[in-house]
Amino acid sequence: MIEIQHLTKRYGNKLAVSDASFTIQKGEILGFLGRNGAGKSTTMNIITGYISASGGTVKLDGYDILEDPREVKKRIGYLPEQPPLYVDMTVNEYLKFVCAIKDVKKSRIRGHLDDITDLVGLGEVRKRLIRNLSKGYRQRVGMAQALVGNPEVVILDEPTVGLDPKQILEVRRMIRQLGEDHTIVLSSHILPEVADVCDRLVIIHQGKIVAEDTLENLTHSEEDSRRIRMRIAGGNDEIRAALERVPGVKRVDGLGSREKDTFDYILHADGTADIRRGVFAAMAGKGFPVLIQRPMDLDLEDVFLQLTRESGEEA
Repeated sequence: MIEIQHLTKRYGNKLAVSDASFTIQKGEILGFLGRNGAGKSTTMNIITGYISASGGTVKLDGYDILEDPREVKKRIGYLPEQPPLYVDMTVNEYLKFVCAIKDVKKSRIRGHLDDITDLVGLGEVRKRLIRNLSKGYRQRVGMAQALVGNPEVVILDEPTVGLDPKQILEVRRMIRQLGEDHTIVLSSHILPEVADVCDRLVIIHQGKIVAEDTLENLTHSEEDSRRIRMRIAGGNDEIRAALERVPGVKRVDGLGSREKDTFDYILHADGTADIRRGVFAAMAGKGFPVLIQRPMDLDLEDVFLQLTRESGEEA
């Protein structure tokens, strides 16, 4: 569906995207993750043709974004983090304006907008000025403009930012529904949201693709048959040294501090060894209280933190 090969983008001396390659399959909901400044929005802006790449290629259904930009753009709907709204228009006026931009036939506009506004829940506000709408409804208008023209691909950049919990759940429902008829690319800082709705994930860090796989594969590795998630109070260096000396502990991955004066870890057991008693005894002997200790697979947050850890950050 979409093939990104060796994509590079420079801003002066800054390399925003570096030799990024990945694919997006037809009909899937792809989660595109990364820290602020990792290159997510730059990559999505290149895919949509909003900005040009410094190198590499982007193809949609065989059409190159540089050689056939019109063919690519008419197949893509884009909701940026800040929806491109004209607040002095009514919802109807704005969406008709978008229809004109996207060359929707006049004879189709009324029925087309009826379908879109029903899908995103805008029916009762179509005659209202956009400036008078709540944040949630403005986001729905942004979603509606992305769907005008019935594009094959819909790219959503932080679609739930600033929404309340009820609105977030409604947007997630819409994304799942859209995924029945469209290919979706979803960028979000809300990791449970991505885990909940996406079929596959791509993680970008410092402009480079560091992971591309299903959530199940990213959070489960056959080489480690047992993992223990721990939260321990005390000093990171002392805790880590003591954990690494416990018989049967193969590797200790630090997850940083998520509670004051504590540190979180993933302990990987050697083979099928049960290391829980040994770990607890070692921590008790050093006077480090164990606040959490449970067997587990990694979750998306753990994987994300490990793959995007900056140099110099505590592990």
